[in-house]
Amino acid sequence: MLPRAGVGVNPPFLCEGGGEVTVDLWQLVEEAVSPLGLDVLEVHFARGELLVRLERKDERPITVADLEEASRHIEAALDREDPIPGSYRLLVESPGPKRPLFTRRHFERFQGLKAKVPGPGGFTGRILRVEGEEVVFQVGDEERRLRIGTFRANLAEWPEEPR
Repeated sequence: MLPRAGVGVNPPFLCEGGGEVTVDLWQLVEEAVSPLGLDVLEVHFARGELLVRLERKDERPITVADLEEASRHIEAALDREDPIPGSYRLLVESPGPKRPLFTRRHFERFQGLKAKVPGPGGFTGRILRVEGEEVVFQVGDEERRLRIGTFRANLAEWPEEPR
C-alpha cells in the first residue's frame, strides 16, 4: 500500500499492484462528488477494484441514493479520463463501522468514542479532545497525543446515534 503524501492535508490514496495509475484518483473522485455535497474518505485501488468511501459534508447519514448518484458521477469522470489500464470494478460505499479518521473535524465529531491507530506503536484509545493541532487519546491509564496530519485512525466503536 502506498499512502498519498501528507495524510492530513491530502488524505491517503492507496494503490496495490495492478498496473500503473497515472492520474491522481483521489482528486478525480473528489472533483466528481464535491458538487454533490459529498466528501471523500478513502480511495483504494487493488486487485482490479476501485473502492471509494464517502460521507456527506452536512454530516447527516449518507443514503443509498447519495451513493448511487456519486457512483454515476465517478463513473463519468473515470470514463472521461480513463486513468486505470484494463478492466476494474468500482465500489462506492459509506464509511461503515471502521470509518477512517484523519481531519480535525473527524476527531472532534467522534470525541468520546474509541479509535484504532494502526502501525508501529499503534494503539486503541478513547478520543478525549482536540487541542490545537493534536488529538488527545486515553490509552489505559495514560494520555497519548498525536499531531493531526501525521497519522490516520479508524473508528473502533460506533455511536448509538449518528454523528
